[in-house]
Amino acid sequence: MTAETNSGLSRRRIPAGIWALGFVSMFMDISSEMIHALLPIYMVTALGTSTLAVGIIEGVAEATASITKVFSGALSDWLGKRKVLAVLGYGLAALTKPIFPLAASLEWLIAARFIDRVGKGIRGAPRDALVADIAPPHLRGASFGLRQSLDTVGAFLGPLLAIALMWLTADHFQAVFGFAVIPAFLSVGVLLVAVKEPERPAELRRVRMPLRRDELRQLGSAYWWVVAIAAVFTLARFSEAFLILRAQSIGLPLAVVPVVLVIMSLAYSLSAYPAGALSDRVDRLTLLVVGLVLLVLADLALAFATGVLALGLGVALWGLHMGFTQGLLATLVADTAPTELRGTAFGMFNLVSGFALLLASVLAGALWDIAGAKATFLAGACFTTLTIVGLMLIRSQIKKS
Repeated sequence: MTAETNSGLSRRRIPAGIWALGFVSMFMDISSEMIHALLPIYMVTALGTSTLAVGIIEGVAEATASITKVFSGALSDWLGKRKVLAVLGYGLAALTKPIFPLAASLEWLIAARFIDRVGKGIRGAPRDALVADIAPPHLRGASFGLRQSLDTVGAFLGPLLAIALMWLTADHFQAVFGFAVIPAFLSVGVLLVAVKEPERPAELRRVRMPLRRDELRQLGSAYWWVVAIAAVFTLARFSEAFLILRAQSIGLPLAVVPVVLVIMSLAYSLSAYPAGALSDRVDRLTLLVVGLVLLVLADLALAFATGVLALGLGVALWGLHMGFTQGLLATLVADTAPTELRGTAFGMFNLVSGFALLLASVLAGALWDIAGAKATFLAGACFTTLTIVGLMLIRSQIKKS
């Protein structure tokens, strides 16, 4: 039986709830990326925001989501329920989308971005724990890869729609932001109707205080090694807003700039499911090293890019690295965390990664303002190389844990 046949059989065996969660993510990502593909350019060109400020805003927004995730994840373990928190988080994000076309100042945009990320934080850890609860253990990598792949389909459809609407509306930002409201509410509808939460096993231990030190100790050393790897790696993977700014810096027309997110997300989407399915059959840490090497190559291509072809290569490599790492890291969390603490585990994982992303985005913005785009991406390559070296040194300890 060929690898392609195996992949097809895996897709057919993946539970319907995983598919539904994938479409929920897809619709919300279409909405979010229609806005986020244009927001950095809108802030810089229309509102006069500096690239350092963009980095701070993006970092704070993502860190806010990560802080919220740790509490929502712990709450889902305490309640023994995941879906209600996922509905709350997706619903809050949908309700904030109309603010973007109506915002009259930078302060309103920051507030909308902040509230949107709170919604992301509320839904993130419970949703990932719900994927782990629904997925059969032997298809865990494929299930996380499928959800991530569908999520990323939304991430390239969103910018494509943004490009088309910018052309149709003669670069009218607010009109594009207004159209983004529709898929956000579709996402909430699919979640309410199509996702069924499995019954909590009667024998599963009840967790009363998930964030207490003794409960966090129950997560185990293997889990904390995964968190440490992700934190160092995230320092090298700053916000994708800088890919948009890089495209603008080499002279792409304003209406075409979002194409960089289309290329990145297409590469991400096409690689996430195959990488996840492959991780069910081979060593996950080896695939993670492959993803890190792809990021080094992406950073080098983007650092030295002077034209569209080099930019496209760098952005595609960036998307491939995402496909080989993001679903895989989530799978490693699910592999190493106890079932009754999965929400807390995903929450802590995202908390640490979120603070690392905040620091990475601020550093990237500062480097860009001080030394230019080349320094920003070369610094990313250096951090990624350090991560690879560190992972090679400790991989045996992770396997022993």
